[in-house]
Amino acid sequence: MSSSHMKRLTMPRTWPLPRKTDVWVQKPDPSGHPLEMCMPIGIILRDVLSLSRSQRESKRILSTRSVMVDGRVVVKHSRAVGLMDVLTVGDEHYRCVLDTNGKLRYRSITKKAATTKLCRIIKKTTIKGGLTQYTLHDGRTVKMEEANVYSTGDTLVISIPDQQVKEHLSFEVGSTAYLTGGSHVGETSEIKNIDIKRSSKPNEVLLDGFGTIAAYAFVIPDKKSLPLEVSS
Repeated sequence: MSSSHMKRLTMPRTWPLPRKTDVWVQKPDPSGHPLEMCMPIGIILRDVLSLSRSQRESKRILSTRSVMVDGRVVVKHSRAVGLMDVLTVGDEHYRCVLDTNGKLRYRSITKKAATTKLCRIIKKTTIKGGLTQYTLHDGRTVKMEEANVYSTGDTLVISIPDQQVKEHLSFEVGSTAYLTGGSHVGETSEIKNIDIKRSSKPNEVLLDGFGTIAAYAFVIPDKKSLPLEVSS
């Protein structure tokens, strides 16, 4: 089997797929998302959204150029769709989130909600020319002349597909955080305190009655800004 596949028994625990139905499963193409935070679009169409019955049908849907990720047409079935990405299939829109079991879900959103995306700043560096480069959780970067506009841990609301910064959400006490890891994954809570470690240990945050590492706290506008609840 080629390197484009992996054994189902070794696939990430975040993938909401049965492990013992088949031996192999499609791997997503390398992307800005870690492997455990994304899935290939062909698998999503077939096994998660049930919009196709086979990979052949998934490829046929993609060939119609009616499928987009973050507002851009996708035709390759191994294209990764990861956390906070917007998936559009025809007139339907979905956002990738983690549920409270830590599984990737592609939940239906409105057409208006599909025009923006939340991106967490995971790294801040100075590059050639004295510019400041902000690396976002999905691999994209934002370059600015000013050095102190944003900080690591902040969230940017990006318009899609033109990728303009529409809003800035600071990682600070009082902000609403969406947990992307730990025992409270998939939950939202208010940040009560931020503990900056002066060592190699990860920074920590205190939320409503529990704490976690800062890297798991993804700042969002409010609890209603993500499709976390499954509509009945």
